[in-house]
Amino acid sequence: MNRREFNKMLLCAVGSLALPKIDLFGSKLEQAPPLHFPRYRGFNLLAKFSNWEPRSKFDEEDFEIMAELGFDFARIPMSYWCWSSKDDWYRVDEDVLKDIDEVIEFGKQYNIHINLNLHRIPGYCINGRDQEPMDLYEDTPERMQKALDAAIFHWKMFAKRYKGIPNSQLSFDLINEPPHTKEETRHVEVVTALVNGIREEDPHRLIVADGKDVGRTPIFGIADLGVVQSTRGYDPMSVSHYKANWVPKESYQTFKKPTWPLKGDDGTIWDKAMLKSQLIDPWMSLVAKGVPVHVGEWGCYNQTPHDVALRWMRDLLSLWQEVGWGYALWNLKGDFGILDSKRKDVKYEKYKGHDLDRKMLELLKEF
Repeated sequence: MNRREFNKMLLCAVGSLALPKIDLFGSKLEQAPPLHFPRYRGFNLLAKFSNWEPRSKFDEEDFEIMAELGFDFARIPMSYWCWSSKDDWYRVDEDVLKDIDEVIEFGKQYNIHINLNLHRIPGYCINGRDQEPMDLYEDTPERMQKALDAAIFHWKMFAKRYKGIPNSQLSFDLINEPPHTKEETRHVEVVTALVNGIREEDPHRLIVADGKDVGRTPIFGIADLGVVQSTRGYDPMSVSHYKANWVPKESYQTFKKPTWPLKGDDGTIWDKAMLKSQLIDPWMSLVAKGVPVHVGEWGCYNQTPHDVALRWMRDLLSLWQEVGWGYALWNLKGDFGILDSKRKDVKYEKYKGHDLDRKMLELLKEF
């Protein structure tokens, strides 16, 4: 079979999907029908968030709990360092990949959609970006291409490995929280290359792309690419990340003890109307083009007063319900979660050996 015949066969296969037709070289050939992405609700699970020592594996109990409590979505933020290395982007530890196989099986067993996300991808991570040997977004053209080639390699590996798993069970979230940029040109180049690489292996795979500006801004240049876009629910940072020592100071509206609504030091009032104008409205023209939106991360650090956190969360949840967006709370267990959050102002309920924040749980279930 020559290349022309192979391309024709590939295009016929892609044409049977609700995805844009593309050729092997990245040219979009026609507009696809709008995607459908259910209003999934769930949590981020962090076993592969970093290259923990000793090696961290996913806990089946998390899936038992999510299913029992009525949730259906698990976002899996992963660092490629868990199975590879910044010193050799093409080295792969097959034994670690079996942990990811296992989490997909847990999802299937408990009817929870698995959303694999590369939180750290060759050439970029929102946390410790300078630890990568080359930068995917801001470097010489040659070095950016080397990082992109390695990123494509890892996503093609997963696409081939999990080909045939239904989209109802599995989706891919390409890059966690791409950087702030004035233009979206490089974002479009990167997302298009990754999508085309995945679809060379599996034209059917459901794909999610985080917005630029660390997930806060839609990428309009990929609106016809047939991918879901993912936003964030952390604003204002003075509420969601009060006393979080890893957050840059310029991210805060005030350093005073947070209230809700919140008044920033510049006099700006953050309330439900402001949340709508900042977190919802900028995305609605993208939604009008038939692009589904999901909130890949949101949550409130345990230093924020509990009553303030719950009022802020209620406003966000009600806004997302109005526009039909699902969400994944950061996280299930831990400082932002409904379990074992170690808040000093919560009367916890014992649940399967954990400290359950019942008020937060019931709020989530309400929406």
